[in-house]
Parts: sequence; C-alpha cells; structure tokens
Amino acid sequence: MEIKVKKLNPAAKLPTSGSEKAAGYDLYACLDAESVTIHPHTTEKIGTGLAIAVPDGYFGAIFARSGLATKQGLRPANCVGVCDSDYRGEYIIAIHNDTDQPKIIENGDRIAQLVIMPYLSVSFSEVDELSETARGDGGFGSTGR
Repeated sequence: MEIKVKKLNPAAKLPTSGSEKAAGYDLYACLDAESVTIHPHTTEKIGTGLAIAVPDGYFGAIFARSGLATKQGLRPANCVGVCDSDYRGEYIIAIHNDTDQPKIIENGDRIAQLVIMPYLSVSFSEVDELSETARGDGGFGSTGR
C-alpha cells in the first residue's frame, strides 16, 4: 500500500521502518527550535512537519516508541492517537513526561510510531434488550485472574 505524505516543512523526515517486518513507522520531531524541554509530568505538542493521506477504510494509529517510553519515560499523552483518513493537517504528537526529570526532544528525534490499521464503519441502533451471555453485566475483575 502506498501512503501519500506532504512535507509541510522542508526539514521534515518521512516515516521510516526500523526493520523489514516492523508494523510501526517512526515519526520524527520537526521543531522550529533546536530542542524542546518537556518538564516533569507535563505534556508538549511536538510537530512532525508532515500531513499524511491515509486511505479510506484505514486510520493512522500513533503509538509510543518502546525505547522512548521504557528508557526515557516519554509517551503519547493520549496513549494511542487516532488520525482519521479524512484528516489532512500536520501530525502533531502530544508527548507526556512521566518522570520527575526534565526531558529534551531534539529536532529530528524519533518521537512515536505510526501504524496504519483498518477499521469497520458501523451504525448504532437503540434497542430495549440485548442478547444474553454467560458473562452478562459482570464488569471489572468479574472473570477472575
């Protein structure tokens, strides 16, 4: 599948794959400055300088980069971002610092990963009753460990 990408900033980097079989494509910081400091327990919006045309029937899922999250304590603030196929603006990643130390994102750093995923378009209809299941309305922890 070919995905069309428009550079909104000439310094922006196209998404790249870390390996032949990688599901996620690295997204890079495209900053107006050399770096951005993310203070402890705060969030900063980091632009990628890219607009991406995801095909209909798919969406762009924004996930944390595992190394950045586990080693640096930096992750997307909303945990998983959803970029719809009709969105044509800049992909901006809200990065949250979960640590007690300031963290620095430098221009060109890999900040998140993009996974292109299919989705089902559905409609919802109100009903008076739902079908019965063995679980029923058992909620959090109802199925045991």
